[in-house]
Amino acid sequence: MTDYLRLGVNIDHVATIRNARGGIHPDPMTAAKIATQAGADGITAHLREDRRHINDDDIAKLSADIDLPLNFEMAVTDEMGIIAMRHKPNACCLVPEKREEVTTEGGLNVAGNGNRINDFSRMLQQDGMRISLFIDPDENQIEASAKTGADIIELHVGPYSHACLAGNQQQIAVELARLRNGAEQATALGLEVHAGHGLDYDNVSAIAAIPQIVELNIGHFLIGEAIFVGLEASIKKMRNLMDKARPKTH
Repeated sequence: MTDYLRLGVNIDHVATIRNARGGIHPDPMTAAKIATQAGADGITAHLREDRRHINDDDIAKLSADIDLPLNFEMAVTDEMGIIAMRHKPNACCLVPEKREEVTTEGGLNVAGNGNRINDFSRMLQQDGMRISLFIDPDENQIEASAKTGADIIELHVGPYSHACLAGNQQQIAVELARLRNGAEQATALGLEVHAGHGLDYDNVSAIAAIPQIVELNIGHFLIGEAIFVGLEASIKKMRNLMDKARPKTH
């Protein structure tokens, strides 16, 4: 178990609010700075093909001006590869992407696209970037991820989050077991383990307590909660819950 669990704050939906009016406010860069002050360990931003929230200028500014590592979420496309190599973020998190989806609906199918992901990953790694694969906690997908030479997997916790919202205790137990087993398998294969998607104050503790997970990436909930309490307060509360769930071992 690592004593300290990192928190990556996803600022996509600050840009969503900005884009609703087509202006410059609220500014994702300001959100990134507040997140830094509030105790975040990294900033995550997803540049989608349709630019529905974060845009190219945002990525350029974040890459150049923030003090925290940038986790650049991106589809496995030639366009995104060129953008990543231009800005050289700390990490590139490869995710599936469909135009019609509201948000990312599932993990990357690494087992079915290993050669493409392998080649794409190595291209970026040779330019100094770490590669993270956003996948479901599936044994075959984890094994395939290790074979690509990726540095990290981010476990998709969406089904667990949905089960929590529904209050389905049996399904919660099933999904937690999948996540625990997946984290153990990935660690044994030499992969760093992150987790994210749908985490909130009520469901984060059980995920934070999984000892092999070293980073959580959380965005939509924190930005939504910030409407009521402010971004700094929402992040600090999440940070506190994570720390309580991950007691120091020495």
